[in-house]
Amino acid sequence: MAPYETDDSTTAAEADDRHAGRRRAARYVVPVAVVGVAAATIGLVPALADSGDPDLPKISAQALIEKIAASDVEQLSGTVKISTDLGLPDLGGLESSLTSGAMGPDDGGSSADPSTKLTELASGTHTLRVAADGPDRQKLSLLESGSEYSVIHDGKDVWGYDSKSNEVYHATASDSAAAEKEKDVPATPKDLTEEALKAVDDTTSVTVDGTAQVAGRDAYRLVVKPKGTGSTVGQITVAVDAKTGLPLKFTLTPASGGAAVIDAGFTQVSFAKPAASTFDFTPPKGAKVTEGDAIEHDGRGAHGKHDGAGAKPEEDLGKSLDGLKVMGEGWNSVATFDSGGEGMPTGSDAGGDLGGFLDSLGDKVTGDFGSGTVFSTRLVNALITDDGKVYVGAVTKDALVKAANAG
Repeated sequence: MAPYETDDSTTAAEADDRHAGRRRAARYVVPVAVVGVAAATIGLVPALADSGDPDLPKISAQALIEKIAASDVEQLSGTVKISTDLGLPDLGGLESSLTSGAMGPDDGGSSADPSTKLTELASGTHTLRVAADGPDRQKLSLLESGSEYSVIHDGKDVWGYDSKSNEVYHATASDSAAAEKEKDVPATPKDLTEEALKAVDDTTSVTVDGTAQVAGRDAYRLVVKPKGTGSTVGQITVAVDAKTGLPLKFTLTPASGGAAVIDAGFTQVSFAKPAASTFDFTPPKGAKVTEGDAIEHDGRGAHGKHDGAGAKPEEDLGKSLDGLKVMGEGWNSVATFDSGGEGMPTGSDAGGDLGGFLDSLGDKVTGDFGSGTVFSTRLVNALITDDGKVYVGAVTKDALVKAANAG
């Protein structure tokens, strides 16, 4: 990791990692709603609740960043609570459908597919149980009312199990697509911190701001925030375990103030080796088992069916993203691509009540680029122009219009 200054404006330039992170986030940009963007661009939570402010030796931001990078925790178990408040309107259940991407059996998918199930973390409050024993054995369980969803990685096998529907998803870790499904959605403070640190460059201030106690452990508070204006990110606060360097809690507050966008942190953690049985899984009797490689080979991805020409919706989106460009730098960067079609239908173009509903979700804007609609959350905003171009980023509406004018 590049060296960090140790004064109040500690910075670093890691262009390759930053651009790779943007490319990864851009895979999720769906021009039908900002929901999909927000679900993927998870950046998170309210100020950490201190409990006793432990007295720890002074440490510089550079040293704390290096401590995170050097953390070699491979064995742990614990409980994580994550709350997400993107400020989306009440869509009467549509919001959860969009963010989860859940598909029924007729759509060729499985309710146990990690790539659809874990995106439910993009809204509401959830409790997770996590366990890890080295790089080849991990388990994450999403606890729900009266049911549980688990993803288990044990050697070459990746299992997803939804107790509510009694469905099982299975793939092998040697299948790169299946392996990525398990990793696509950041779900722990460590995942979120790694993503956030990719954005650290000379537009970023990184400081150490006191101490905290999280899950009964002493921690330092690392604060990362944009130096300039234009970003919707206020600041990110990470509680870093003083002994192991493991991020215990991740906090992102929006520049607009108010409640945090997401609060993700351990409520209990142990660094003892989990029991081997934690990672054992056998499909329950009567469960429907879907093989991940069978879905891929049959051409019916977990996100939809063939259309009449044999193409899948995500393939069309993928073609659009081939022309993806990133405008600007650091926290004010904006991803843009051409959706290949017309913009979001609104008003009379969409017809009746639907047009009015879509109008209520966005703000019409005009500029040198023409006209379009901005769809907003408390973190991520997207401008869809009337001729089908998309501009998206964790930036203000004015910044999107400026980018569209320049584009």
